[in-house]
Amino acid sequence: MARKRNREGAEVNSSSMADIAFLLLVFFLVTTTIPNDKGLLIQLPPNEEDQPPEEVKLNERNVFAVRINSADNLLVDNEPLTDVYRLKQMVKEHVLNPTNDPNKAESPDKAVVSLKNDRGTSYERFVTVLDQLQAGYYEIYAERVGITAQEYRNLDRKDPRQLELLERGREGIPMAISIAQPTKFGGN
Repeated sequence: MARKRNREGAEVNSSSMADIAFLLLVFFLVTTTIPNDKGLLIQLPPNEEDQPPEEVKLNERNVFAVRINSADNLLVDNEPLTDVYRLKQMVKEHVLNPTNDPNKAESPDKAVVSLKNDRGTSYERFVTVLDQLQAGYYEIYAERVGITAQEYRNLDRKDPRQLELLERGREGIPMAISIAQPTKFGGN
């Protein structure tokens, strides 16, 4: 009779298993890319902890009110606006008020552009509207120094001559764009 051997299963050498797992972990940590945060680059005023917020009284005539609802529709000074690209020219007219219209800003230094949106407003629409509002100011600044708005935006602050152009363009006309807290009424 043949004898049955009591064989145990073959063992896998697990001493290098930890090394392999560690190398895989390091490999994935090194090769994985972390997405950059995206957002709007907006310079906020400095935080002055010692002083309470100043109460600002505005004459309604100086405020250019832009509202965006949850359906991405615009309301500009209580009038519907379908072409967002008209905002740039409207901002220029409101701020400069060349015809001395009693419904537009008294003077460029008193003009305020107020932007308010709904929580359901799309990000793309908000950015497009904000860009048009800023473009209106940049065109004003550029026209004051005799260059295009794109050239004005590309001026280098490190070059003293270009810095002088930047300051001369902005002199007396602050980019006063107020972004209000979104309302909670619409969509999303």
